[in-house]
Amino acid sequence: MPRGPRPVTFVPAMTEITVTKTAEDAASRAFRVSVPVDRVHAAEKRALAEYTKRARIPGFRPGKAPGEVVRKRFGDAIKQWIVEEVVREGWEKARTDQDLKPVNDPSIRNLKFEDGQPMEFEVVVEVKPEIQLTRLGGFEVERRVPPVTDQQVGEQLDQLRESRAAWLPVEGQPPVEGNMVRVDVAAIEADGVQKPQSYTVVIGQGQTVAALEEQFLKMQPGEVAETEIKFPEDHPDPARRGTSRRVQVTLHEVKRQELPPLDDDFAKSMGDFEDLDALRAVVRSDLARAAEREADAGVREQLLQQVIEANGIAAPPSLVDRALHAYLHAYNIPHERAEAFYGEFRPVAEGQVKRELALGAIAEGQKLFCTEADLDARIAALAAARGTSPNEVYAQLEKAKRLAELERGITEEKVFEFLKSQSTVKEA
Repeated sequence: MPRGPRPVTFVPAMTEITVTKTAEDAASRAFRVSVPVDRVHAAEKRALAEYTKRARIPGFRPGKAPGEVVRKRFGDAIKQWIVEEVVREGWEKARTDQDLKPVNDPSIRNLKFEDGQPMEFEVVVEVKPEIQLTRLGGFEVERRVPPVTDQQVGEQLDQLRESRAAWLPVEGQPPVEGNMVRVDVAAIEADGVQKPQSYTVVIGQGQTVAALEEQFLKMQPGEVAETEIKFPEDHPDPARRGTSRRVQVTLHEVKRQELPPLDDDFAKSMGDFEDLDALRAVVRSDLARAAEREADAGVREQLLQQVIEANGIAAPPSLVDRALHAYLHAYNIPHERAEAFYGEFRPVAEGQVKRELALGAIAEGQKLFCTEADLDARIAALAAARGTSPNEVYAQLEKAKRLAELERGITEEKVFEFLKSQSTVKEA
């Protein structure tokens, strides 16, 4: 008996995910994504089926446990599975519809997931800014190398003397700034004086809180005193920031620094120098080389600033905010000071962002990135200077996670050489 055509099962189309742009700048996009209820339910069914298949529940054969039993036992995990799948689906829709080219994974914020309601969330994603460079040369900058002065040489020699200075005991008088003190400091609590901690501090070098240093300056060796100290808002220990504490201070010892005489014997103690004049000549030469390097750095920054201004390179707020956030953590700034810190450092962050955008755009446009051959040559040079093998230098850099830093440095060198070739550098 002939069979008729099989009935067609109607599968309703899923409701569309909606993506609404809420904010953008040159380096970021923000969207509000709403995933309809039917798509959320479909994801829930897939999650339940997956956990039912994998579940091992006593009293039921594998894969045969009722859905309600599976849901009860794995409810949190199923919900997490649903969220991850629906968010992934919504993000893919946003990325495709908006033709996004993200530079890293998106950030998901303000997620709303309630039974019987669409799942909604905000997607914030960083994108590569499009920098149009219309002028890279024709600039004129000055290279200024200041002469090395006798005062600079003297200051450098004094630093060398300090490195070889002896610390001699001071008896019968309070310390003065520059003296080294050995002290015990003990917190005073309700139940009495706590166990002291010992410190060795050079007064005036910011090695401890100012209130303690003020107390040291009032004491004789062997004296014990009590004082109230207040920890600064930027103290390394967050728990102590802005707090006050009463302490007991015991001053055990005071020492003064005695610099060695600046003579031929001192010069010989510093290395292979015949006399003081030879040491002074080397110090002057080192300072002159440092001045040359500083002048070259000045030229590079002038050229880069000219490129930034000529091409109207702006600092996208999203990248500035990211830079400020990084500075905040790097300097251990307390949360309550964040707003003031951001206001103070925003110009610094904006300048850094512009600089990085300009360098990246020039390197990409002129194909000036560090190559494998460039990296190998630089590592070989470092190995020769250190008297070791390139493999050992490479391993050291890799272990210290500094290979990327070296590559970036080589790229910047190539960019700056290119910029110098396109402009005029005048010696001032």
